[in-house]
Amino acid sequence: MLGRERIEIKTPEQVAAMRAAGLVVARMHRAVREAVAPGVTTADLDAVAAQVLDEAGATSSFLGYHGYPAVVCVSVNEEIVHGIPGPRVIRPGDVVSVDAGAIVDGWHGDAAFTMVVDDADPADLALSATTERAMWAAIAALAGGDRVGVVGDAVEQVVEGEPVPYGIVQEYVGHGIGTAMHQPPDVLNYRTRDRGARLKPGMCVAIEPMLTRGARTTRVLDDDWTVVTEDGQRAAHWEHTVAIGPDGVWVLTAEDGGAAGLAPFNLAPTPTPPPEW
Repeated sequence: MLGRERIEIKTPEQVAAMRAAGLVVARMHRAVREAVAPGVTTADLDAVAAQVLDEAGATSSFLGYHGYPAVVCVSVNEEIVHGIPGPRVIRPGDVVSVDAGAIVDGWHGDAAFTMVVDDADPADLALSATTERAMWAAIAALAGGDRVGVVGDAVEQVVEGEPVPYGIVQEYVGHGIGTAMHQPPDVLNYRTRDRGARLKPGMCVAIEPMLTRGARTTRVLDDDWTVVTEDGQRAAHWEHTVAIGPDGVWVLTAEDGGAAGLAPFNLAPTPTPPPEW
């Protein structure tokens, strides 16, 4: 099951099991999106996600992970990732990023989205849209790529094509996923000379670019979890769990398998892996 680089290669049946976890994450996202509104606390959003997990008979990938105290991460404005839900009240114009993970029968799904609440600053909408587009470009690159490094290439190409500069967070990257939430390989969101692990059918990875409206530098708050931009500029975070097949990709945490996100790249998801994997 483990390759030369100790990357977990899944059978078609195991990928199908991960799809079940991914669909729970998709339902968590949908429920939390519907709940986000001015006056709601980030703890309220965590409770909404917890209810979806309970109804699905699933457990959180996050709760208890190295002591993390909540079901999801809710990061607001200058918070990039790992924001702990609590009494913070969502206000009009806030940039809210929600990261969720679910475990079903021992298999993990992990995904994140960003939204801007009411009275949106166009610059914040553009930040989120660019981050989402970078994620889908990276997922599309996996469909025909040879090594994990195609992800960083794709993210940087999208960012470089924008009329305004964005910072690409480098300290926090994508990762392999399966029987654990974080596994090899690391999936960088920026170009390097090292092209990374070779892509193989049965690999599953979480693709998660994080962009900022300012510099890419970060710091961690005193809670030892919440990561913020060092310059106080706003950030966005998008993520999906993706299975790599012999003929393409399947986005396990998207309800449509990635059909809408891949369509601009003239690609379609390949959700039925052949038995010869």
